[in-house]
Amino acid sequence: MIISIQNVFNSEQVKKIRSYLDSADWIDGAESAGAQANSVKNNQQLSVDSELSRQLSDTVLDGLARHATFVSAALPQKIYPPMFNRYGVGETYGLHVDNAVRIVPGTATRVRTDLSATLFFSDPEEYEGGELRIEDKFGAHHVKLKAGDMILYPSTSLHMVEPVTKGCRISSFFWLQSMVRSHESRDVLHDLDQSIQSLTALHGHQHQDVMRLTGIYQNLIQQWVDT
Repeated sequence: MIISIQNVFNSEQVKKIRSYLDSADWIDGAESAGAQANSVKNNQQLSVDSELSRQLSDTVLDGLARHATFVSAALPQKIYPPMFNRYGVGETYGLHVDNAVRIVPGTATRVRTDLSATLFFSDPEEYEGGELRIEDKFGAHHVKLKAGDMILYPSTSLHMVEPVTKGCRISSFFWLQSMVRSHESRDVLHDLDQSIQSLTALHGHQHQDVMRLTGIYQNLIQQWVDT
């Protein structure tokens, strides 16, 4: 499932983060590409060794931890430290699949890349082109969200960033290992959780249907979670 997650950051938070990104020093984006992806990658990114990158990465992680929809959709176990990229005119990232496992720089921690994420820090009107194209069994999906919103999709998907033809596209990108390995099981849990939240808003936590569905949700979590 491809899930759009709104308002990871509000407009004021985006403005503050952009003030740092707009004045940052950018390097060749090949630093984070795997062997297959490197041949089709043409963009810029913040060095993962820079203090700014580490600070902004922590800011993104804090925002994600507070976002209930993200937690419900991803059920994160490990999150690769978020990175930041920029696409100017003519820059693109051709069709590729993300590496199945990522090693966190400077550590022995391995992250199985169940899900990939792009968190936008440029509004759609700031640039032309630059859509994130994700291919699945239903065809190609073209994604261009407002600043502060994020797209979450299976890392096994073929995807690319279309060439930017005007302006500049800035975003954060990262991968995560979910507590639930199966995409299908994770989708079921997310749909069930959203239904529970909707029913709770209407009837309260003590309603018999809310309590019954919550029990089913917890039982499925117990069966499907990797420990």
